Amino acid sequence: MRNKMKAMVIYEPGSPEKFVLEERAIPSVKEGWTLVKIKGFGINHSEIFTRKGLSPTVQFPRILGIECVGQVVETTRRDLQEGQKIVSIMGEMGRAYDGSYAEYVLLPNEQIYPVDSQLSWAELAAIPETYYTAFGSFKNMQIKEGDSILVRAATSGVGLAFLKLVKAQFPQNRVVGSVRSLAKKDLLQQQGFDEIILDERGVLQTEEKFDKILELVGPATLKNSFDHIQSAGIICNTGQLGGKWYVEEFDPIVEIRNNSYLTNFYSGNVHQQLIDELFSYIDAYKINVSPQRIFSLEQIPAAHSYIESQAGFGKVVVLNN
Repeated sequence: MRNKMKAMVIYEPGSPEKFVLEERAIPSVKEGWTLVKIKGFGINHSEIFTRKGLSPTVQFPRILGIECVGQVVETTRRDLQEGQKIVSIMGEMGRAYDGSYAEYVLLPNEQIYPVDSQLSWAELAAIPETYYTAFGSFKNMQIKEGDSILVRAATSGVGLAFLKLVKAQFPQNRVVGSVRSLAKKDLLQQQGFDEIILDERGVLQTEEKFDKILELVGPATLKNSFDHIQSAGIICNTGQLGGKWYVEEFDPIVEIRNNSYLTNFYSGNVHQQLIDELFSYIDAYKINVSPQRIFSLEQIPAAHSYIESQAGFGKVVVLNN
């Protein structure tokens, strides 16, 4: 095996142009860790926040990347074998230690999740963080036949993944998406949304109430979501795409309207059982998990720019040769 790898490194926060493509030594395996050859990974909004310097615990220089799919190269974990197909998500990858924006990554053994799948690397790369987050939210929302559902931040990768998960099992359920601009209305309806409504400065431009709401904008719009929840409905606060981390002056007795329920899903709580369940669900319902766009390692700055642009839509992945 060669001893050098390509990696996209960032030395200081800023624009996508701050990324530097470098040749680095492939990490050496140490006790309790596994070396993985990275086949692909998704680009996530949290990595964009970190690149901008909005993750105070992350120190630069750093190789970003909070997820990957790939194969075991060398391991200290007895139940893993060389060449085994794995996924990895979260666990401080790309934050406390170097992450997946590279050809190889050294990961803690407990953060390796074997998968048995015939999907292509491009399809696999679209799954880990995005579909795991969407699936966990889907389960926590206890969706049943006939539920009307709202997805806030419908153009996001998680929003579109969630739509596919819902429509696969409940094709007749009405799923509405909210967006800040109607420019992508037709594109979203082609994906399967029944209707698209405008989110104008955090206020939904509709009187409709829903049985279930997936809140991906987060604390910035959560209070407004409670204006649109049916009695005994469930709001799942999963994302923070609004760039706000907390809800100020939140009185649960007053704010949680209509005897509704507030839950959440945090993708940092990773379990092999839920990953296995997710892959079984995708397989059982033949869900198309293909990404919207594919970039190379060298094109990571362009991938970040695309996601942040008006054109940005759906899941973006990077594939290594």
